[in-house]
Amino acid sequence: MHVGSSDRTRRAARQQARARHTQRTADGVDARSLDANGVAARLWATANDYSYGQRQTAAADAAFLADADDRQLGLAVAGVFERALNFLWPNGWLPYDLVQATSRECDGFATSLVVDVIAADMARHAEATLHERWRDQLRQIEARQWWRHDRQHFEQWLAKHILTKEEGLEAVIAALATLMALPKLPLILPLPGKSTSADTGPVTGVDQKVLAKVRGLLAKAESTEFPEEAEALSAKAQELMSRHAFERALLDADEHVPQTASSRRVWLDTPYVGAKAQLVAAVAAANRSRGVVYEKIGFIALIGADLDLEITELLSTSLLLQATRAMVAAGASRTNGIEARSRTYRQSFLLAYATRIGQRLHAAAEESDDLTADDRLLPVLADREKAVTQLFEELYPATVKKSYTVGSAAGWDAGTAAADLADIGLDRQKLTPTR
Repeated sequence: MHVGSSDRTRRAARQQARARHTQRTADGVDARSLDANGVAARLWATANDYSYGQRQTAAADAAFLADADDRQLGLAVAGVFERALNFLWPNGWLPYDLVQATSRECDGFATSLVVDVIAADMARHAEATLHERWRDQLRQIEARQWWRHDRQHFEQWLAKHILTKEEGLEAVIAALATLMALPKLPLILPLPGKSTSADTGPVTGVDQKVLAKVRGLLAKAESTEFPEEAEALSAKAQELMSRHAFERALLDADEHVPQTASSRRVWLDTPYVGAKAQLVAAVAAANRSRGVVYEKIGFIALIGADLDLEITELLSTSLLLQATRAMVAAGASRTNGIEARSRTYRQSFLLAYATRIGQRLHAAAEESDDLTADDRLLPVLADREKAVTQLFEELYPATVKKSYTVGSAAGWDAGTAAADLADIGLDRQKLTPTR
């Protein structure tokens, strides 16, 4: 049997972890004698061992460190997470990203701990020096300081969740190990404390009132049990988005507004992340945006104009819900049999759905050429495409295309049929240019 270099590295790391644990045990150190630096060093080393699969070693070290002085332990926990965040922020990670990544690998206790350490870290910066999207994400993950400042956060966190110190330390080690293993990502927003008045306000060109109405319509469409009502609500939402995008582009043309691009990340539920990402990418392409899939991590990165990205996110959310409902319904049908509930069938279903939706959106865009051929729009759209291409090449200088195998013809056919029935709401004939 041949062992790859990555396997050899991992095996060597496990052997080193066991050796470190054996040495620590042989040293006979009393945890009560450790200061904050000593506890922090042991937590860091243990989390590293945990990331290489040494779960029993981590549990043993958590039991050992539970005897440490409460104050030194609290300082150490705060210190190791501060060290981790100081590394992750410059490496492209954002608050929502960290919570999503942690929740996929750890339990709710570890995730809540990560939310708290993010809140503590952000408290070091004046709100005005945080980019608006940073502030939005902090609100989204509900990162706020709820603990008293005259006692260590870790002690109060344990009490809040009714955990022993040993249980809490196991959550610390699991969360820290997850953060330590995260790869470098492109930096897409100014770092905390680095934003200025030029980029801390609302996203340029996006009417928040329109977006609020759209979100409300889509929320109602997702909650109703009546397909006709859902279709009408989704169609109205898409009409609002399309009209706003069209009017915004004309206004940019009249006011000679420079076109810019930005990037954001859309996290996708497991399983079938790759297939779901293809659907988001199809919607992005129809809205003059581009996507890069991080399938193993669980998200797709989008690059485009802010308004186009808003539309992509909102429409993708609705279509993903429609696709999932159709897929589950196909599996529940007695006529489709057991195959419709298999992984191969569902993967094929979603890939076909994404492909067909992309074709429908492309056809709808071609039908609307008579409305977007306004002479004022052409320079704006050209400048926007140039900005998107430049940012894409800057953030992702080396990308590769990935293909997916369709293993179920029945799943492909069912996904295509479902996509033909999906409401994309692109009634562009109702749009009229604003002059």
